[in-house]
Amino acid sequence: MNMDQLKRQAAARALEEVRDGMQLGLGTGSTAKHFVELLGERVAAGLKVIGVPTSEATRADAERCGVPLTTLDEIEHLDITVDGADEIDPELNLIKGGGGALLREKIVAAASDRMIVIADDTKWVPTLGGFPLPIEVIPFGLGATRRAIEKAFAECGVSGQMAVRKAKGGDKDGHVFVTDGGHWIVDAQLGRIVDPPSLARALSAIPGVVEHGLFIGLASSAVLAGGEGIRVIERRKPKGD
Repeated sequence: MNMDQLKRQAAARALEEVRDGMQLGLGTGSTAKHFVELLGERVAAGLKVIGVPTSEATRADAERCGVPLTTLDEIEHLDITVDGADEIDPELNLIKGGGGALLREKIVAAASDRMIVIADDTKWVPTLGGFPLPIEVIPFGLGATRRAIEKAFAECGVSGQMAVRKAKGGDKDGHVFVTDGGHWIVDAQLGRIVDPPSLARALSAIPGVVEHGLFIGLASSAVLAGGEGIRVIERRKPKGD
């Protein structure tokens, strides 16, 4: 079974949690795209749901698949958000943002009663940090923001190279990647993050940081697809604890 089939298996298992009348957060990325496509099939068969997309790409996918959409200005909460992740640790802390949608993804996840993370089992890691940590920043004053990020890293016992993300297909002199919100992303190669909650708090306190890819205490469960089948891991403490 190839990686794409594993992702679709995880998406199908998460879809089993969806009930008629639910308000859903729709994640971004290759695994979340499978969920949107499968959800569209269920909607065509009569399932009544409404979704909030976490990116313009997901909005386009949902419209193509016939999934009705709304915004968080029009509804007060979401029942479930289903989204992928770049890394998942045993506490169900996540690194997200490889696709550049971390800000909207975090807003939607935080507005949800439950967040189900779907992934192939290569995303399950003992410690976060192997995947570069995305940090969404304001372009203005970037030098000062980078120095503040380096200081936060040092205080939290991590270090690594930082690079401003380039647009897909661009070379090192190519265009900077711009998020749906008009911001830039700095990717930090940290290797190992010993205390993700502390680093998350330190980064959030920096004025030039809009958001970061550490999702702490947001995921309720993870659905992991691998060669031996599906594993569902529940977070040890309820969301909000």
